[in-house]
Amino acid sequence: MTVLKTSMRNFFAHKGRMALSAVAVLLSVAFVCGTLVFTDTMNTTFDKLFAATSSDVTVSPKAAKSDNTPQNGRPDSLPASVLERAKKAQGVKYAEGAVSSMNVTVVNSANKNMGSSTGAPTIAGNWTRNDLRSMEITSGHAPRGPTETMVDADTADKHHLKLGDELRTIAVTGDFKARIVGIATFKVTNPGAAVVYFDTATAQRELLGTTGRFTHINLSTANGVTNDTLKQNVISSIGAGAYKVQTQKEYSDENRSGVGSFMDVIKYAMLGFAGIAFLVGIFLIINTFSMLVAQRTREIGLMRAIGSSRKQVNRSVLVEATLLGFFGSILGVGAGVGLAVGLMKLMSAAGMDLSTRDLTVKATTPVIGLVLGVVVTVLAAYLPARRAGKVSPMAALRDAGTPADGKAGLVRGIIGLVLTGAGTFALFTAAGADKASDGSLVLGAGVVLTLIGFVIIGPLLAGGVVRVISAVLLRFFGPVGRMAERNALRNPRRTGATGAALMIGLALVACLSVVGSSMVASATDELDKTVGTDFIIQGNQRIVPQAAKAIETTPGLEHVTHYRDIEAKIVAPDGSSDSDGVTAADPTYAQDLHRKTTAGELTAAYGKDSMSVGSKFATEHHVNLGDTLTVAFKGGSTAKLKVAAITDDNVAIDQGARYLSTETMRKYLPADRIPPDQIMFASAKNGQEKQAYAALKKSMEQYPQYQVRDQSDYKQELKDQIGQLLNMVYGLLALAIVVAVLGVINTLALSVVERTREIGLMRAIGMSRRQLRRMIRLESVVIALFGALLGLGLGMGWGATAQKLLALEGLKVLEIPWPTIIGVFIGSAFVGLFAALIPAFRAGRMNVLNAIATD
Repeated sequence: MTVLKTSMRNFFAHKGRMALSAVAVLLSVAFVCGTLVFTDTMNTTFDKLFAATSSDVTVSPKAAKSDNTPQNGRPDSLPASVLERAKKAQGVKYAEGAVSSMNVTVVNSANKNMGSSTGAPTIAGNWTRNDLRSMEITSGHAPRGPTETMVDADTADKHHLKLGDELRTIAVTGDFKARIVGIATFKVTNPGAAVVYFDTATAQRELLGTTGRFTHINLSTANGVTNDTLKQNVISSIGAGAYKVQTQKEYSDENRSGVGSFMDVIKYAMLGFAGIAFLVGIFLIINTFSMLVAQRTREIGLMRAIGSSRKQVNRSVLVEATLLGFFGSILGVGAGVGLAVGLMKLMSAAGMDLSTRDLTVKATTPVIGLVLGVVVTVLAAYLPARRAGKVSPMAALRDAGTPADGKAGLVRGIIGLVLTGAGTFALFTAAGADKASDGSLVLGAGVVLTLIGFVIIGPLLAGGVVRVISAVLLRFFGPVGRMAERNALRNPRRTGATGAALMIGLALVACLSVVGSSMVASATDELDKTVGTDFIIQGNQRIVPQAAKAIETTPGLEHVTHYRDIEAKIVAPDGSSDSDGVTAADPTYAQDLHRKTTAGELTAAYGKDSMSVGSKFATEHHVNLGDTLTVAFKGGSTAKLKVAAITDDNVAIDQGARYLSTETMRKYLPADRIPPDQIMFASAKNGQEKQAYAALKKSMEQYPQYQVRDQSDYKQELKDQIGQLLNMVYGLLALAIVVAVLGVINTLALSVVERTREIGLMRAIGMSRRQLRRMIRLESVVIALFGALLGLGLGMGWGATAQKLLALEGLKVLEIPWPTIIGVFIGSAFVGLFAALIPAFRAGRMNVLNAIATD
């Protein structure tokens, strides 16, 4: 009890010194809890949506995909006769046929896409009684004929649609127009999908290309009949195994699984960044308690002199850490809920509607945040607590605030050097790997080992690196600069730990910058070398036939190339096989993309009953030029195709592609199973590039879901996409960097308290307030630049090694983004200046006499 009272008294007596450490715990816990609340809320939203839109029992084609987008662009369907048989099953209250397709685009009269901008699908179908579970018509009426449609209220609000407006729906079966006669409002949260409804006959004809068929059948149970019972009755009525029959729960679970996998990726990625912030926070907490223990050396010595045992002193510090972790975590849990709400508002502003009515805070979330915050804080404080326990009673006779040893321990140095050496060796080994998959594991080990090694040897590196930085930067500031250097070198362990916190975040920034820049440079280089086409046309959906025809009839084009991915199983002569499919293209594709071959000529692969394979496939399956492969086309027949070329897979574009001609594909696939183009290429007639580009743009105005790009556009798009991804990652890493900045502030603030008497003496012998503030700012800048130098150097090493592995996948160019690296290094100096503002201000306001009198 005495230990607890002492700990409580010390904690609240020094609460100001603990504040920044508490903020670090708060931010880290908030990020964890915010991530959990946000992803749980997303899952709740989709769970409610799927439950509301699912009928009691659903019958669908056996091969139907959950995303409703089969290879040929038309939804899988079943005959209306199945509906008639299902109606006769015992326990059916009502049964109805439904039509639904997500492979559509809806545009207004100005050809503006009415779909979501967040990647959510556009769903077209017929209005059914089952839709009344999740929607209600709030304006107008349901569609009654081929020229009428109804839209959801969210889409109407976003795009300012009203009754009477005309919409054009673009499907693989063709385009058709209809006027809005109704608006339906979701009863549950719609995460952003755009929904349009038609009458049943129109939906069948325009979305499926035929009448008398449905994509699925909705059945409702009669009173007293369970969903499971109705399912069995329906199976007995329509035949077992012919169709997929699912209860509401089974149907919802199937749809939820795809969303759940995506949400898991988001959750674990964000938790990974939270873990980085926690790691950085550990250094802040270690530094805080180490300095507090050093400042209370005399006090601890007195405790030991009056009978406190080592365990009691140790326990006293750990209790303080527990209190710090507890209060920081409690606040962090609340901040996490606020963060989740903020993310939901941000997503809603971007077009993905999330309602706070669905805010989900599971009982485990605050528990996880609290336990994590307290455990991490206590573990971080363990070493300072252990050090406090070793303070002897004789320490009561010494001055308080005795600085730590100037050199790191010999054992620590040896361990750090061994780990760093092992990590460097792992990076070197990874760079020389023959397979990217094998090298990535070694790379991960190298990253972890070098990071831990640098953290451990940070105090050893501090002496040399700080002196170099000081020689370049501080020599212009005279005695004040020299004093700032000596302050930074006074306690290498503290400087090393403070710099290491900043090092971690900047190492990741540098690594990702190198990887991102190398990817862009490699892709650009390969585009310059291999892509011979003038224009590339593609979008988020396959290119519908009417859009393909518009491309073909564009004036000024020399040739147009069709490109399709075909689902197929390939069996090699040795009996081995894979189901990675083939690529069907026109012979002109050999001009559009220059592929090197290791055997044969690529043009021969576009001959009758011929194909090409990649060098990796040929090696793994023992395939030689002239061999015959068995190719089973999904939905078509099986072909015997001759290997006429083997392409070099040491590329990034079309790596592993197996080419055959469009004519060969048509021979073995029925017309209704041939998929639309995945992408199309076009080349202009000589000297007409600008005119052809403008003409293509005009031809595709009717189809805003597709983009026309020349090579310059394509390169810029690639650069923008990678840049957006990196910016998002940098934003998540910003949390770790903010915590690191708090560490610098805390270190300086506690250092000022530790040097109170020294500061008073310096002021007494003539140092001005301005000089004092400058000294502290320069010390902060040196520490920040020390961490930046280590982090950027380490990160560039990681990035260069990662690029060696990417080279095995065809991304061969290593590019160091020097403007980014230099900008981050200079920015670190400003970070140091910012971090020193409050400590320097407090130091400058000290009363000289009171400071000198401080014990």
